[in-house]
This record gives sequence, structure tokens and C-alpha cells, in this order.
Amino acid sequence: MVKILGISGSLRRGSFNAGLLRAAVELAAPGAQIETGTIEGIPLYNNDEETASGVPPAVARLKERVLANQALLLVTPEYNNSIPGVFKNAIDWLSRPPADIPRILAGRPVALIGASPGRFGTINSQTAWLTVLRALRMRPWFGGNLYVSGAASLFDAAGKLTDQPTRERLAEFLQGFAKSVAGS
Repeated sequence: MVKILGISGSLRRGSFNAGLLRAAVELAAPGAQIETGTIEGIPLYNNDEETASGVPPAVARLKERVLANQALLLVTPEYNNSIPGVFKNAIDWLSRPPADIPRILAGRPVALIGASPGRFGTINSQTAWLTVLRALRMRPWFGGNLYVSGAASLFDAAGKLTDQPTRERLAEFLQGFAKSVAGS
């Protein structure tokens, strides 16, 4: 069983990306399991706080969830054509202390997907993530891409992904990613 931890980079209750992650859990490839992690409760990074108190409990819990899975699925919104600050902050905390990078992130397979109400999906955000993933020595999967544009018309009022072509593209993406993780 391939175990993947999916993390939505939005804190918004009606987030399209949280809905996309829920659809990913539902559409996981046979032989794969996607569970969800959260960035909820992770404070803004402050080295003084880290020095005084160590890693916050919400970060420690997320690190344990990362370690319990083989790969990460980052479901990223796009804010002002780039990475959402709250999501980047969570990943920054996962890299603290720096000695944890090899244990938590380095070499870990990671895939990026995202949904946006705009016309270009999250192509800029996903591209911006690549420099971060490289710095953390992670293994981005380049076997497919999923930029969900026009998200407002693809989800129902409850946040469920209802657009069948997008569901099919998501299922195909997840199958390819799970296959690559299984083969690594």
C-alpha cells in the first residue's frame, strides 16, 4: 500500500483546494491511500520562539504525519501569482531545525496540484514551489500536472468536486503519482 499525505495550503473553510484534496482522498489509485494533514494551528515562524520553546505542537504532529507516509501531495492555492504565505510558512516549520530536513523532507516524493477560480489554475504557484522543493532536496514528480482553473464552477456548494472531466484528470494524476512512489 502506497501511503501519501495530502496537505491543503488554504485555511479557508470553503477552500477549493481543500475540496480538491477531499476528492483526491476519494479517488486514490488502487493500492494507494491518501490521508489528510493540516496546516491549521501552525504559528508564524519566529526563530526566537523556536529557540525559546522548540517546535510547536501543531508542527510536531504534522512532522509525525509526514514520517508515517511515503510521499506528499501538496494541494496549493495561488495568491498573487505565487505560493500562499501560510502554506510556505508550514513547510518552513517542517524544515526546523535544519537537522530535521534529511529525516522529514529530503528524498521524499512530492506532487503538486491546485485549484483556482482564475483562468490559469495554479501554474505560477506550482512553479514557484519548485525552488523550495529543490532547496529541501525533495523529489518532485514531473510525470503529470493538474492545474484546475475556473474552480468556482467545478465544485458544489458543499465543496465537492462535481466536474467529471476534472475528477477523471485527478484520478489519472493520482494513479501516475502512486505508481511512481511504488516504484521508488
